[in-house]
Amino acid sequence: MMDLQADINSYYDREVTRMINEKYGIDPMEALASYLGSETYAMFNDPTLEMLDFSPAGIFDMWESERVTGDPRNSLYLRRDEYV
Repeated sequence: MMDLQADINSYYDREVTRMINEKYGIDPMEALASYLGSETYAMFNDPTLEMLDFSPAGIFDMWESERVTGDPRNSLYLRRDEYV
């Protein structure tokens, strides 16, 4: 199971880093460091939050919300139910 989780994390790390790099022009290593040091990353890796069904785009949206507002919970991806 540990290898599967490592593969999943590696995939999300790559995809979110790519999105950060493409949207903000941040160097890939800096983008990765920014993501790995974020609350978003900590939340994604918290098994009690069960976020493995989130898409990489959803995780990116959380990271972006954290960057702008200071809190990934302000992500429209998480709050979408409030607007339906």
